[in-house]
Amino acid sequence: MYDFVVVGVGPAGARLARRAAEAGYDVLALEKGTVGTPLACSGHVSTDVWDYVPDDAKPDLLQNRVYGANFRLGGPGSDAYPFYKSTEVSNVIDRVELDRTLADAAREAGADVREGHTVVGVDERADGVTVTVRADGETRSVETRLVAGCDGPVSRVRREVGLSEPGETLHGVLAFDETPDAGDFVDVHLTVPRFFAWRIPRGEAGVEYGLAAPPGTDVTERFGRLTDAYGAETTERCSGAIPVGPPDRVTSDRVFLVGDAAAQTKPFTGGGILYGMTAADHAVDAIDPRDPSTLADYERAWRADLRREIRLGGLIRRAYSLPEPIQRLGLWALDGEIGVHMDRPSSFFSAEHLRALVSGLRPGGGDGGQSE
Repeated sequence: MYDFVVVGVGPAGARLARRAAEAGYDVLALEKGTVGTPLACSGHVSTDVWDYVPDDAKPDLLQNRVYGANFRLGGPGSDAYPFYKSTEVSNVIDRVELDRTLADAAREAGADVREGHTVVGVDERADGVTVTVRADGETRSVETRLVAGCDGPVSRVRREVGLSEPGETLHGVLAFDETPDAGDFVDVHLTVPRFFAWRIPRGEAGVEYGLAAPPGTDVTERFGRLTDAYGAETTERCSGAIPVGPPDRVTSDRVFLVGDAAAQTKPFTGGGILYGMTAADHAVDAIDPRDPSTLADYERAWRADLRREIRLGGLIRRAYSLPEPIQRLGLWALDGEIGVHMDRPSSFFSAEHLRALVSGLRPGGGDGGQSE
């Protein structure tokens, strides 16, 4: 009997499998396809990502360094409100290779990582869980003490054990232009109902274009207008669901959810890589697979860490839907140098950010003139 069966080997699942294996647990991690594909997530992340990958992986993963963002209330030619730092705000990485790197790290730690294995059933009992798996045309059962559902926004594990759905699911779409662009600012267009569109320079790898919106919005048409306005010649296009708003409970008797399956994402960007891996660490630190009652400790730990950030992120997102004159006034008042961490909305109230705001308000302070 395994200690943990991890379903889904994205960043959250791979991190959990690695940490659990390092702690001496017997771990089986199952990915229904090939790790890293299909791509359905942006590669724009905070620099904290390097705390979670092997030290020698950064040169192969890093594509570009980002120092700020130009917020726009219209298309590419509209006025830009720049927010920036003198140091790196974030990095652009090879998103597919990130998943593969994290999965390899889990293997090296001792986890049994298997691709091409689809979980089709999860049966909880008082003494364990039976996981039904289909691979190579055959179906078999696996016994485990606990199951970690890390299988994304449309989680099979979540449905199998009757846990609640995320509060909301957005429809996101990405595409890539192979024209190299080493610019150090991303562009954020607040032109999408209740969310935004973006353009991210990826260095020699080209440019990423993206857009997310609530279901029913004309996502495809809006995305086409975005790329046309930039004159982009996109090749690969991919789409996926973005969960927003964790349910009240992400644990059952012997199952717990991590990452997108638990909607552990930033409401104001939809990103979940760092929140998911953070929650994975809390899970390994809190849960004893021989004592299912410790699942409650995991619930308390990850919420204590991320609840405030998610709530503040929700407030930021509401500003996307304010009337344009109010948005314009707010962006004008706040643009310039910032001291905010992109994964921690609470940093808006930090001493670093307050100093940056005061500096920008002084005569001769922030010039708002960073190049795009």
